Amino acid sequence: MNPAGRLRRLLRSRILGPSIMDQVEAELDLHIELLVRELVEAGVPERQARAEAAERFRDRDGVVATCRRIARGTERRLRWVVAVDELRQDVAYGLRQLARAPSFTAVALLMLAVGLGATTAIWSVVEGVVLRRFPFAHPERVVLALESWQGSGSDFSVGNFVDLSAASRSFVAFAAVQFSTLNLAEGDQPERVLAARASSGFFAVFGVPPLLGRTFSVEEDQPGNDQVVVLSHGLWASHFAADPSILGRSLHLSGRAYRVVGVMPAAFDPTLSQEELWLPIAFTPDQVAQHDNHYLDVVGLLRPGTSLAAAQAELTVAMQRLVERYPQGNMGRSGIRLEPLGVRLIGAYRQRLFVLLGAVGLVLLIACANVASLLLARGSARARELAIRSAIGAGGWRIVRQLLTESAVLALAAGTLGVGLAALAVRLLVRLAPPGIPRVGEIRIDSGVLVFALAVAIACSLLFGTVPAMRAARQDPQSLLRGGAAGPEPVGDRLRSWLVLVEIALALTLLVGAGLLIRSAAHLQRVPTGFDTADLLAARLTLPEAVYPRPETVQQTFDRLVERLAHEPGVRAAAAVSAAPLGPGGGSNGMFAEGKSPTADNLISAQLHIVTPGYLATLRIPLLRGRPFSETDVAGRERVIIVSRELARRIWGGGEPLGKRIACCEGTMDHPVFKTVVGVVGDVRSQGPASEVLPEFYLPIGQTPKEAWTWIQRTMTLVARGSDPRALAGVMRAAVHEVDPALPVSAMKSMEEALHGSTVEARFHTLLLLGLGLLGLLLAAVGIYGMIAYFVSLRTREIGIRVALGATRERILVLLARKGAPPLAGGLLLGSAAALGATRWLEGSLYGVTPTDPLTFAAVIGVLLLTGVSAILIPARRAARIEPTRAIQEP
Repeated sequence: MNPAGRLRRLLRSRILGPSIMDQVEAELDLHIELLVRELVEAGVPERQARAEAAERFRDRDGVVATCRRIARGTERRLRWVVAVDELRQDVAYGLRQLARAPSFTAVALLMLAVGLGATTAIWSVVEGVVLRRFPFAHPERVVLALESWQGSGSDFSVGNFVDLSAASRSFVAFAAVQFSTLNLAEGDQPERVLAARASSGFFAVFGVPPLLGRTFSVEEDQPGNDQVVVLSHGLWASHFAADPSILGRSLHLSGRAYRVVGVMPAAFDPTLSQEELWLPIAFTPDQVAQHDNHYLDVVGLLRPGTSLAAAQAELTVAMQRLVERYPQGNMGRSGIRLEPLGVRLIGAYRQRLFVLLGAVGLVLLIACANVASLLLARGSARARELAIRSAIGAGGWRIVRQLLTESAVLALAAGTLGVGLAALAVRLLVRLAPPGIPRVGEIRIDSGVLVFALAVAIACSLLFGTVPAMRAARQDPQSLLRGGAAGPEPVGDRLRSWLVLVEIALALTLLVGAGLLIRSAAHLQRVPTGFDTADLLAARLTLPEAVYPRPETVQQTFDRLVERLAHEPGVRAAAAVSAAPLGPGGGSNGMFAEGKSPTADNLISAQLHIVTPGYLATLRIPLLRGRPFSETDVAGRERVIIVSRELARRIWGGGEPLGKRIACCEGTMDHPVFKTVVGVVGDVRSQGPASEVLPEFYLPIGQTPKEAWTWIQRTMTLVARGSDPRALAGVMRAAVHEVDPALPVSAMKSMEEALHGSTVEARFHTLLLLGLGLLGLLLAAVGIYGMIAYFVSLRTREIGIRVALGATRERILVLLARKGAPPLAGGLLLGSAAALGATRWLEGSLYGVTPTDPLTFAAVIGVLLLTGVSAILIPARRAARIEPTRAIQEP
């Protein structure tokens, strides 16, 4: 046998014991050696004797080969049997040992179960929201396309979409979609439903076949042939009782009849917008010729083998040609940006959830450090037992394996309990999760999450069990059996101090993150929104084009609604706006000041608001200078506009804006239509306190451009202020019913509710991180307390002797404080350094607070210092009260 083979046999025999083949070969060699000895004793020379023995056993190699074939299977089965039997013995012994120490087992189980449960729960959220494959045929190839405008992404115009889809060769399917709300006339009361008007390639992008029927065809995506509809599974189940005969049925949507041609599966929510039905978008020839008015979302399915960069380069070249051909409609646009749709849909939640996963991982590490500390203490208590096992033949590896098996049993038991806690936590998280978090319905404890929990439990058993096991195996059994020490430095165990130091550092990192988010949330509460939310109710209303085809009729109807609502009892003021703060809707428009050339550098994008007279007073938006709109601001009179302070600053700097003129919303770049600034109002944070201040402008409803009614889809928000917003709801519905009984009112809520909802996601994230931080603080406090308490238990006799010899309680307290102070101070220093790096991940979630906010760091260090000192003093004071005579008598 070659040296490598001998080495492998030696290692295998050391670890697993001699194999059957080793025994067979040894037996044959023994017989040959005995025969040689017998022949030598009979007078045969040794060389001749060995030759004769080799001749008699000339078939040795054949016997060995035959035995090898027989032994392989037997040996494999035998080793498995032995391994399983030894594992069964180790597990049974480990269970008995854990049962003999119920206090240790309960504490370790509780800490590990909490850590594993929290980790499993957050992982299930990450897996369901971020990592789970989207239910598309090829999610890795589905992309969102955006026009590049002034360095940011922008929607498509109809003309650009049609031309680019014809020019591109990188996509299997390329589709446009526009979201709108429609009035569904089914039953006694009309309802608002969220609809997606999509081009015919929309369903091909996602590759999901309908549950019933079919999707609409290219021929049906044409004007005059577009009155077909595909229903979502939710609408089909809730409104039509999942009737399979729904196909071919006629639905009335905003005054038009549509024929149902298909129903999509329950999981089909491709844009996470929860749209309830899909209609053909059916562009008209006039729309196809329009390269301005950018309002379309565009998605595409890349061809196999086509990279994102290659497709983006192709579309950018085509877009640049369109910019040259249609410069007025594409001013400021330079190319196309492509993003994976899944990444875009998840957005900022990816980073937030991974931050939470990292935080819960720190909690689990703190729990593991505590359990490792407990195992070290328990190893000292079991030192004599392990020495006896070593003395009667158990090797170091056998002891390590036994102790690691006990750790694995403990971790798996904690993991089982933790999965139960995780299931409860996931149910609670889903119930409390604020609206807007994507894919909440896909968060669950499934087989993948269980595999993750098992892997983490095993990893934890190795993490907290390896060092105590190795330390126990290195002890000197002879010294222990003679009554000596358990090993070097049995009392002042530096390893336990290091574990406590790490726990404090991890807890500080967690608490600093939570503290920064709390400070950020507190700052948001003080940020003015720019309007008064008290006693203010808002609701959305859409006038269907089939019933209200003329823009003049739309304007008159909204004027009547506002007038009727303003005269209702309990209503102090009422108005209508195309996009109210904190609500849906809205749009932007490019504008430039008179006297400046209409170039990309001079073009400013601002948020459009079409309002009725009295809107500013109803919302109590401060008028800084000039006048509000009046009933005389109608068509045929001087075109007027009111601008926000931010818009005035961007256009005129510190100059006087009143009387100046701006071109927007009407005309062309070559022949602009100017509007005179008659007022400047305060800035409004339309998307909530955390949003930035955007430039905004207001147009009177009486001078609304005809095209603008198409932009806002004849939809406005009614706002009313009264003494009781809850009572206003019925009043508002009654007023709308009197004007048109077929109009449904949707999205009705008070502005205070809307304001609360705009920050609920940030508060939810803050509460989760705060909870994890407090859990880490509690575990760290337990670790410090346990270290000092264990130190006291080992030195009870010594403390008693010191007291008997005259040591004061203060001296005893100082002695124990000096034991706990180094890991506490070291943990605070290490944790501060770690927090300075870790909090950079929170920078995007902070408002008005920097990641290195000194007040937050000081407050957290103070809390941890107070907690650590308390955890030191409690066992220290108990030790200082030890009776000397009783302590000296203890063995």
